[in-house]
Amino acid sequence: MDSWTPGSQVHQDIFAFKTAKHNTYIEIGAAGPIKYNNTHYLEKNNWKGFSLELNQNRVNQWFEEWSDRKNKIYCTDAITFDYLAALEENNLSTHIGYLSCDIEPPENTFAALRRVIEQGITFDCITFEHDKYQSEIDYDPIVTEYLKEKGYKVAVPDVYRWRKRPCYFETWYVKNDIDYTQVSFDQWRKDNL
Repeated sequence: MDSWTPGSQVHQDIFAFKTAKHNTYIEIGAAGPIKYNNTHYLEKNNWKGFSLELNQNRVNQWFEEWSDRKNKIYCTDAITFDYLAALEENNLSTHIGYLSCDIEPPENTFAALRRVIEQGITFDCITFEHDKYQSEIDYDPIVTEYLKEKGYKVAVPDVYRWRKRPCYFETWYVKNDIDYTQVSFDQWRKDNL
């Protein structure tokens, strides 16, 4: 395991690295190639996958500023994207190690999550950004119920970043067949960092 390079906001990449049984990913909402990116560290450790980002300027950064990102990035709308065609294009199966869901606003993130799940793709673990600290609608229980029906359980609830107070913005999930006992974010950080 390479040393961790800061990229993801709150160590989503470490969660995936230590939890997923398959070294593959789909990243919905990639942002830049390194800063605030949930898969750069994984790719450095030979994971295969692809990323989606709607903002063309951010996608351009992947090609103009950083040559170490080799896995494919698509500049596209995650809500209408053909994930199955991308899996075939990238020689990936319909079971993936890690799904990162982080686009704006949360209702779009949920729509993208439903799109990928309803195409028959499954995951060992998922990080979902619901932005409950600033969203008018709390998507956390909505997404949790949806994923529960699809065979997932909460692994780490109330993931937060600190901005004068804890800002709860994500929940992390695992497939039911993965042996994982739910822990608080504080306990997860204590055990894994």
